[in-house]
Amino acid sequence: MSSTLTRPAPPGDAPRAALAPLRRSGVFTLPEARWAAAALVLFLLALPPYLTGAPGWAWGPLFALTYVSGGWEPGWAGLQALRGKTLDVDLLMVVAALGAAAIGQVLDGALLIVIFATSGALEAIATARTADSVRGLLDLAPTTATRLTDDGTEETVPTERLGVGDTVLVRPGERIGADGRVLDGVSEVDQATITGEPLPVARQEGDEVFAGTLNGTGALRVRVERDPADSVIARIVAMVQEASETKAPTQLFIEKVEQRYSLGMVTATLALFVLPLVLGADLRSTLLRAMTFMIVASPCAVVLATMPPLLSAIANAGRHGVLVKSAVVMERLGQVDAVALDKTGTLTEGAPRVTDVRPLTGSGLTEDELLRLAAAAEHPSEHPLARAVVDAARTRALDIPVVRDFGSAPGIGVTATVAGGAVAVGSPARLLEAHAGHPAVAVAAGLEEEGRTAVLVTLDGTPVGVLGVADRLRAEAAATVTALAGLTGTPPVLVTGDNPRAATRLAGEAGITDVRAGLLPRDKVRAVRELEQAGRKVLVVGDGVNDAPALAAAHTGIAMGRAGSDLALETADAVVVRDELAAVPAVVRLSRRARGLVVQNLVIAAVFITGLVIWDLAGTLPLPLGVAGHEGSTVIVGLNGLRLLADGAWRRVRTEGVR
Repeated sequence: MSSTLTRPAPPGDAPRAALAPLRRSGVFTLPEARWAAAALVLFLLALPPYLTGAPGWAWGPLFALTYVSGGWEPGWAGLQALRGKTLDVDLLMVVAALGAAAIGQVLDGALLIVIFATSGALEAIATARTADSVRGLLDLAPTTATRLTDDGTEETVPTERLGVGDTVLVRPGERIGADGRVLDGVSEVDQATITGEPLPVARQEGDEVFAGTLNGTGALRVRVERDPADSVIARIVAMVQEASETKAPTQLFIEKVEQRYSLGMVTATLALFVLPLVLGADLRSTLLRAMTFMIVASPCAVVLATMPPLLSAIANAGRHGVLVKSAVVMERLGQVDAVALDKTGTLTEGAPRVTDVRPLTGSGLTEDELLRLAAAAEHPSEHPLARAVVDAARTRALDIPVVRDFGSAPGIGVTATVAGGAVAVGSPARLLEAHAGHPAVAVAAGLEEEGRTAVLVTLDGTPVGVLGVADRLRAEAAATVTALAGLTGTPPVLVTGDNPRAATRLAGEAGITDVRAGLLPRDKVRAVRELEQAGRKVLVVGDGVNDAPALAAAHTGIAMGRAGSDLALETADAVVVRDELAAVPAVVRLSRRARGLVVQNLVIAAVFITGLVIWDLAGTLPLPLGVAGHEGSTVIVGLNGLRLLADGAWRRVRTEGVR
């Protein structure tokens, strides 16, 4: 095995196997597998006549074909590397096999070629499996979509021809062709591949849908909001592929040392061959010992020690909704010892929710009646607070009446006629200007004191109730804070642009004591730099444009992907696509597992190489045993690194990371 075999193939996997069955490449579609199989068959055909003492013409051509079929590809790759002034271990293995044949050890040389070719084929199959996973994810997106023209006619077009602003019709049972927003229709959409939600979710007018997700029993008209090449699925694939093309610092160091080590190994091999001959040693035994030394001292296992664990971790994290952009990032994630968390959209859901419905004494309204009035007036509005009020009414299954004379005034609120009454919903400060000392003033002030946004409702000019609206803490926030504190040894810091009162209240619910509120983007960067000056390696988790400078300044940055701004997603080193805050400590723990496997692999490689070299120098190491030990250590290291591909690895870090 050589450094050329460590060039990574794109890792990744379909998020849910049941929804995205992998279209695996056949083993024999890989040239490495075909040549290795040919070499093995030819070797097995040559072995019986050779062992039974048959004439050379019976087994010689078969062994020769074994050498050619199993050795031409790595030999050619080695020569190409040599032309680039790089000494490739592939070439050394082929030279060792030819050297064994030259001194009559035809069987040993052929065995070396077969084992070497088989090891290369096994690794090619493993990397092809990860590439299949990425292609399987892309296959979730349909190839065609039904586009509606301006006159309402339908036309079937390739999804890559869809543009932002197009309207597509998604029939029951079809996959959605592009990321967009529902214009009309009601259905349930299975979004497990993108969001991880186990059950289909209701989608209706105004809701966002994603390419590749599966429509249920209703028909939807969807306005395309992202170019298909920039859909969530396409971005997942692109980011995973980008990650696979990078190398971690440990790998770069190993590859740098590998060249010097290989040159030193060749020099030592020549010395082991020349010096004994000068002293009168036998040519055949001397050459055999030197070639055995060159084989067992080759750094194949060392070269493979780093990238398989890191790429496996990247693939597994990507399969579970965390896109780590490079092997460098995966290695750095495990080094963090301090965490700074943004509030809105990170610790919280990033969308306002109605938390309090308080009818005023004497209004004669119940909570449901007050909320129904407010939702009716707010229904035509597109303001986030209006959507929160309407959503709260729908959650209570309230009937929202049709309104007339709707009006909206920025900074004040909305007005509408509901069942003959004039309803206004908006800012208490503005709507209560003519009602100084009204009880509604105290109710609104109390809600704001608790960190809520107060919304006043008036009917025919008289205040009848106050709604409290707030961004809700994520369900897993407190457990995540505890897990991060356990991983880093220090509690996370809250860095937010929100007011100190609201930030402190929410931090208390999440279990955070170090609160830095009212920060501008440059202040967040300053807070990160202060932590780093104290010797900390800071992980910043955020989602907005205002978080991007801090994400860039930190040792490592993670963006929450579902509601994250494009700038934050581009700046961050990793993205939590499914918006699960609990995935943050999980990926940190996965990184540490990967770094642990790297150390294990380096120890395994060092033990095998040292033991086999000492055996060869101090005693007599048979060439076949040396070959088996060398290739066996390489296979062990490679397979050990691939352990993190298993779903069980993610389940373990998830359950250990958040309790």
